[in-house]
Amino acid sequence: MTRKIIDLSMEVSPDMVVFPRVARPIMVQLESHEDYARNIGAAKFGVNHLTAHCVVVLGDHVGTHIDSLRHMRKDAPGAEGIPLEYCYGDGVILDFSDKPVGYVITAADIQAALKKINYELKPLDIVLIKTGASRYNDQDRYLTDHCGMSAEATLWLIEQGIKVMGTDAPTFDPPVKTMFEIKKFWEAHRVMMEKEYYHLENLANLDAVPVPAGFKVAVFPIKWKNMTGSPVRAVAIIED
Repeated sequence: MTRKIIDLSMEVSPDMVVFPRVARPIMVQLESHEDYARNIGAAKFGVNHLTAHCVVVLGDHVGTHIDSLRHMRKDAPGAEGIPLEYCYGDGVILDFSDKPVGYVITAADIQAALKKINYELKPLDIVLIKTGASRYNDQDRYLTDHCGMSAEATLWLIEQGIKVMGTDAPTFDPPVKTMFEIKKFWEAHRVMMEKEYYHLENLANLDAVPVPAGFKVAVFPIKWKNMTGSPVRAVAIIED
């Protein structure tokens, strides 16, 4: 058996594109390898090159991440409460990259996409929504040029037993500009106020997965207590 691992994660850097009102990360090396050897006291014994260390100041919604229920509920568990059994499972990619900018995906759209790939969902599948936005996630238009999920479509997936779903766009909902145009705000997110589900944002590289189903997905969060989300290293695993 051969195994191929495909990285579905966005690269994190201080100059990356981030969602409005989310701070870019700060990533700084504290000392050079030589400075550390000198400052720790090893240089006087002839060891002039030792370990380097960095400081990272990172928001919980920067890069590829999963939202916890606390993102929408004040009294809900944070990232530490996301069940790990939901974060590894059979992956399904539904392609909506042909939809126009600002399009709101309906339950009927989800059903049609599943029919197109001849796939029937089962509980705990991980459903990945491909908008195509990650193809330009280093450009400003990443924040505006994508489609997004409706509350109706999100609820329909939950009814099929889906606990984790995600998108290669910066938000699971339509772009902020669209939400203001249609006067409907974060409706897919707001499903979290009543239902248990977790969504991924800022996925990348979905085009590299050669099949729409028949692969595994791993999206394990960091055990950050009381945080509204957590970075994940999202990967697709294909075994032949």
